[in-house]
Amino acid sequence: MHGQNHLIGKLSAAAARAPEAPCVVRVGTGETLTRGAFWAGAERMAGAFAAAGVTPGDRVALQTEKSVEALQAIYGALMAGAAVLPLNPGFTDEETGYFLGDAEPAVFVCDPRRAEALGRIAAEEGVGLTMTLAADGTGALATAAAGAAFPGAAIRRADDLAALLYTSGTTGRSKGAMLTHGNLAVNAEALVEIWAIAEADALLHALPIFHTHGLFVATNTALLAGATMRLHAKFDAAAALADLPHATLMMGVPTFYTRLLDQPGLHAAAAGMRLFISGSAPLRAEDHEAWTAATGHAILERYGMTETGMLTSNPYEGARRAGTVGHPLPGVELLVADPSTGEALPDGETGSIEVRGPNVFRGYWRMPEKSAEAFRPSGFFVTGDLGRIDPDGYLSIVGRAKDLIISGGFNVYPKEVESVIDSVEGVAESAVIGVPHPDFGEAVTAVVVRLPGAAVDAAAILAETAARLARYKQPKAVFFADALPRNAMGKVQKNVLAKTHARAFARDA
Repeated sequence: MHGQNHLIGKLSAAAARAPEAPCVVRVGTGETLTRGAFWAGAERMAGAFAAAGVTPGDRVALQTEKSVEALQAIYGALMAGAAVLPLNPGFTDEETGYFLGDAEPAVFVCDPRRAEALGRIAAEEGVGLTMTLAADGTGALATAAAGAAFPGAAIRRADDLAALLYTSGTTGRSKGAMLTHGNLAVNAEALVEIWAIAEADALLHALPIFHTHGLFVATNTALLAGATMRLHAKFDAAAALADLPHATLMMGVPTFYTRLLDQPGLHAAAAGMRLFISGSAPLRAEDHEAWTAATGHAILERYGMTETGMLTSNPYEGARRAGTVGHPLPGVELLVADPSTGEALPDGETGSIEVRGPNVFRGYWRMPEKSAEAFRPSGFFVTGDLGRIDPDGYLSIVGRAKDLIISGGFNVYPKEVESVIDSVEGVAESAVIGVPHPDFGEAVTAVVVRLPGAAVDAAAILAETAARLARYKQPKAVFFADALPRNAMGKVQKNVLAKTHARAFARDA
């Protein structure tokens, strides 16, 4: 079990060094689990999965509320030899059905409140067994785990699949990024090293665990370093402020920091903190500066993506430059390249950000053509982001090659939202854009053209998107236009729309 060539081996070996040391604190109740207790729970989950027929190479899908038990289920599935597929509890039944049909998990774990509807969908998609796990840690999986014997962790190699995380192009269907034990382990080791994470650290963990940031960046690094996680079920600014004096380290999306800036008493609460890290979306330079003025701390911004884990980071020791994402991590090769040739460009020029290293994923699940398109013959992965490197080697993200919107740290793909809006009676067409927003970074915004004579209004569009899309994908505003701006090739000019509506959410608008 303590073999060093895969993620579970490395994490459980870290726990074995001091099994009585604290591992996770349930913020709210204050209950603390030791490393030994946390991993014993994960082992019972592994036993429950094995008893349910999960074998090495299977997938286990989990769509659960955030809890200690949900984390134990994720690591238990890995111990049983499965690859984990974490799903956002905010996904609609329709969205969830797609992922279950594509990934074909052996077991699907969901919230008891949705078990009837989702269990039926899972069965239709060929999933063998649906089990339940509630936010309070109860449910059929927990009951099965309580009486399960641990069969011993399935021996996995560094190149075995550990996770399927779904990402999406701006067109077409979601793609499952195949991440291996080696990808996750090497990335966690690099982050522990560059951010100096140690046993003395206490991580304020308010991120969701269905996303690479909260699950792998935050949890894997804390477990690997032997730090304590202070687990918040979700981010609440007042609760986070109250917990800061008990923490040394916080990871968040920019929205966390803008909301904390509105809290009185922030300076005093942050006095004992060692490090604030931001990612998943660009942090505005003015928010970076406001945070430093309010707390005396410079937020450390970093850059990564689902397919690669973390790629770059501002330095722990040294200048953390607002508006940049720092330097490549140890072991990561990064180029700013000519998008058409893949040839490296000189510093200061804008081009395609392309990366190579042991952290880079194995390709897209059952999509060999998409996988092939994503890589250069040299093995460099084309991220789809545009950037430039300054003379000191700091990378800045200039934009996205595609029209991805990042709202509150979550990726929103305009095409998916447009498809729902276009299905509303009376809509001729729509364009969905990201508009600067002081809280979410970008707000999903729809520009809609009505069919001649149609009376469709914003309320009808918002009702349809609310019924069919997770909340973070739903438009924050709907505008109507007589026509969408197009170029000579007939392509909608989203940049023109973005300029038109750029101040829609400005505080002084």
